Amino acid sequence: MRALLVLTLAAASATAIAQAPPGPRPPRPATIQVTGQAQVSESPDRVYIDIGVTTQAQKSEAAASQNAARLSAVIATVKRAAGPAAQLTTAQYSISPNYSYSHDGGTPTLTGYTATNVIRVRLDDLHLIGKVIDGSAQAGSNNVQDIRFALRDEQAPRREALREAALNARQEADALAGALGLRVVRVRSVEEQSPAVVRPPIYPEVRQFARVEAAPSTPVEAGTVDVSATITLTVEVAPTAR
Repeated sequence: MRALLVLTLAAASATAIAQAPPGPRPPRPATIQVTGQAQVSESPDRVYIDIGVTTQAQKSEAAASQNAARLSAVIATVKRAAGPAAQLTTAQYSISPNYSYSHDGGTPTLTGYTATNVIRVRLDDLHLIGKVIDGSAQAGSNNVQDIRFALRDEQAPRREALREAALNARQEADALAGALGLRVVRVRSVEEQSPAVVRPPIYPEVRQFARVEAAPSTPVEAGTVDVSATITLTVEVAPTAR
């Protein structure tokens, strides 16, 4: 009985301690949150060009056969114009039916088929862009769907943009704290948005062109590739010592 009584008193004492109101909590530190942004612009040293051939015929086999013959000629010409360093990959291929629709409704009539084949050409020599486009047009290509400039190494400008954004955020924090009679004690958190790469749009829509035997070289302006970064900084501040 005595042992049981002691255990009961001990349990009651522990419960009383657990239910005791907590003492005063320390005050939360004052913080300031700022955002720093930066943008790094670089001249592109790589380009991707989507060059396609679209053919139409009454039967799907004929549309596909005509397309294959013309695209083979385009590929051979592009390889000669671009040189061995160029890289070619298939970006799109489709065969779709064409229908005629009457004004008064009713069942649409099948009129034939359209075959489309697009290759993506990667060039590291931007001086060859006009030559490749013009050569592909003369060989049988009838559309250029996209020209996209890029950087061979995007990591260096990404790191530079992040570094500058972080420095800008810290400078903003110091300036804001100083204006309020405070000082930055320490950095409590850092949040970054993935650096965004903005490339200059050249052909936002599909460009159709007719086959020509001789024409001025197609002019293309590369512009710049912009890499931007955003840093959100939360810093702890305290009154400036007097």
